[in-house]
Amino acid sequence: MSARDDLRPTAIEVRGARVHNLRDLDVDVPLHRVVGIAGVSGSGKSSLAMGVLYAEGSRRYVEALSTYTRRRMSQAPRADVDEVTHVPAALALRQRPGVPGIRSTFGTATELLNVLRLMFSRLASHLCPNGHRQAPTLDVAAEVPFDCPECGEPVQAPGAEQLAFNAEGACPRCEGLGIVRTVDDATLVPVTTKTLEGGAVVPWNMFGFNVQPDIAREFGVRTDVPWQDLEEWERELVLDGPEEKKHITVTTKNGVHELDFTFRNARLTVTEELARADTEKRLSRVGRFLRESTCPDCEGTRLSPGALAPRIAGTTLAGATAMTLEDLITWAAGIIEPLPTDLHPMATALVDQLREMADRLTRLGLGYLCLDRSGSSLSTGERQRVQLARAVRNRTTGVLYVLDEPSIGLHPSNIDGLLALIEDLLADGNSVVLVDHDVQVLRAVDHLIEIGPGSGRDGGEVVTSGTVEEIAASTVSRLGGFLDGREDVLVRERAATDDVFSLGRLMLRTTPVHTVHALDVEIPRGRLTAVSGVSGSGKTTMVLESLVPALIARLDGSRPPPHVEHLGGEGINRVHRIDATPIGLNVRSTVATYSGVLDDLRRAFARTDDARERGLRLGDFSYNTGSLRCPRCEGTGAVSLDVQFLPDIDIDCPDCGGSRYAPAADEVTRARADGPGGISLPHLMSLTTREALEAAGDIPAVRKRLQALVDLGLGYLTLGEDTPALSGGEAQRLKLAGQIDRRQDDALFVFDEPSVGLHPRDVRTLLAVLDRLVDRGGTVIVIEHDLDMIANADHVLDMGPGGGVAGGRLVATGTPGQLAADDAGVTGRYLRAHLRTGP
Repeated sequence: MSARDDLRPTAIEVRGARVHNLRDLDVDVPLHRVVGIAGVSGSGKSSLAMGVLYAEGSRRYVEALSTYTRRRMSQAPRADVDEVTHVPAALALRQRPGVPGIRSTFGTATELLNVLRLMFSRLASHLCPNGHRQAPTLDVAAEVPFDCPECGEPVQAPGAEQLAFNAEGACPRCEGLGIVRTVDDATLVPVTTKTLEGGAVVPWNMFGFNVQPDIAREFGVRTDVPWQDLEEWERELVLDGPEEKKHITVTTKNGVHELDFTFRNARLTVTEELARADTEKRLSRVGRFLRESTCPDCEGTRLSPGALAPRIAGTTLAGATAMTLEDLITWAAGIIEPLPTDLHPMATALVDQLREMADRLTRLGLGYLCLDRSGSSLSTGERQRVQLARAVRNRTTGVLYVLDEPSIGLHPSNIDGLLALIEDLLADGNSVVLVDHDVQVLRAVDHLIEIGPGSGRDGGEVVTSGTVEEIAASTVSRLGGFLDGREDVLVRERAATDDVFSLGRLMLRTTPVHTVHALDVEIPRGRLTAVSGVSGSGKTTMVLESLVPALIARLDGSRPPPHVEHLGGEGINRVHRIDATPIGLNVRSTVATYSGVLDDLRRAFARTDDARERGLRLGDFSYNTGSLRCPRCEGTGAVSLDVQFLPDIDIDCPDCGGSRYAPAADEVTRARADGPGGISLPHLMSLTTREALEAAGDIPAVRKRLQALVDLGLGYLTLGEDTPALSGGEAQRLKLAGQIDRRQDDALFVFDEPSVGLHPRDVRTLLAVLDRLVDRGGTVIVIEHDLDMIANADHVLDMGPGGGVAGGRLVATGTPGQLAADDAGVTGRYLRAHLRTGP
């Protein structure tokens, strides 16, 4: 080692960080190591990782670029921190990657399809213009035209772009989507007892074509007769009549008018609205009248006939993309030997490239996915792992990778693959910071920083930092007992084995669908059931694509999924699907508005003497539209500063200080419930839910709502906190606020990975919440990988044994103890070891 090496920085030095709830935080983050950041929900982990380390690393890199370039890039704002030194250029893999568009597939997202298209362009047998198949040759690989030996026609093999369904290789009919949208006639006239005059044709009413019945009358259609009683020709004319102009008389509030109108039949109304749907909202409105089906021309492959013509070892490009990743690698390994010898070097290089890219994905447990799998159908965890594999493949050096919950969606059996990829990043000379709660992941880091000790205002400090062993031995750490197994695994009283089904059962029987085999499932009523299994094993298909829609269909009288043969068990009249998606779309949604507390508080303040003296009513206390809202920020609490070629800077509104209200709102007070003096609505909005419960708990409705939030472990959230910024775990619990205290005998609650984003201590809070729902009679199902959640369930359904075609079966059922004793499923083996880690 040279003397120069001794002078290189060994850590990122953060001094005086004040992002969100960080309290002038000072911390050293080792470089060229895997550093874990842990802490309870809301403690400030992501504020340090994303708000300081990533924000500063990415901003400083961008600032090194030219002004011209910076003006065309999205830039992170400057972090509120005194000093950050030695921070490398940073890349982030976020907890919730964006959902890809309709043209994205697993193959395009991973870029594996680029290599595969190149293989089919260079190594395949192609057709001449007259349909004669040509053996693979070096001329094709070198993109040299040659004459067909049979008919003499020149042969020009297609390039890779001509095989792309997003470019020249797209099926002409579906334009590379693989699906076609057609109008579903049943949705056009859902109530056949209505007349045309009475609004039988829903799209006419919805899209403002209320004169269409008058035009239909000019064709001889009876508009005062129920749809079901019309002649067949009358119904067909309404659905698909000609675009003819008719002279009609229209009566409006302004009088009687003689007008010429062109008839627009019901189907045409939908298709033209679809063509004009330029936003998600408009597309959603018109989408209710459409059904999607596989394109009949390309049979869902998305490819044109020309793109389907090349073959390698008898397989088309569509056939290759329909294979699972594991099967594709096996197939690719066998294509080299049969090719002409002079093609072997190119074939070997392409197959090696494909195999290298695929290897990282299979190590992350994605080997069960097919390249033609729609990108939008991938789970959050699957999309994040695709991101991670691409990052490793780029072979960067000297970069800071900030990973936000990389263990999301990973079964314990896949964690080792994740850790191996992180080691690859480190081996290339990078530094890795990861925010995670999974104990299996945290035990493997080189250095651990624990933020806390509590959440919100009670967090934002470094509790302790050091090696995993040092954290485990720390007397102040809230994580240590989970690292060394001191903490109890079981924290709720589970139903006895013989009593699990004593309250009744739900029965589900399905036929095969996707890669899931026929299922015959029994789920206990009034219990906590965990559905486990590796990624792609069929958990989502069984619960969210079969059980839930079948129950909803029973309740609303619609058709159940075609693969659901039988649904047994009565008494479920409400179905709640609770996931971790963000609440609200903008900063106008707050904890107070979402929970309903603000409405109760506005009513209370409108009844005060101060309000009456000033002539203020209920609406005046709305920070969105009321007269008391801050005029400068218009009730958002923040203003955006345009600094031209630098990124816009959002700051607390200088007039209201972020309270959202004008100074006049502070003049209206009501007596505090917890002591002398008065309190204003803006002041209440700045309090935590626990503090607000004490200050305004004399209002019964407010007390009930706030107590529910405190019981859900959300006492640290302020009433004015923006809900889109809440973590996934916080969002899930907030969604439950209105359900926690009511009887739930007729309710089913389905949670999709509720432990995502939760510290092991927060998992215990969540289990207490779920236990409360069960105590009130609720039937609770959790789709889970977290071993603490599974261990505390009353009943477990384990899917597997693998993912994709290697899974799709119900491999083990029973209590957690029975599952741990059963070697049929992968989960049981990990659960058995986990149950032994406690004291």
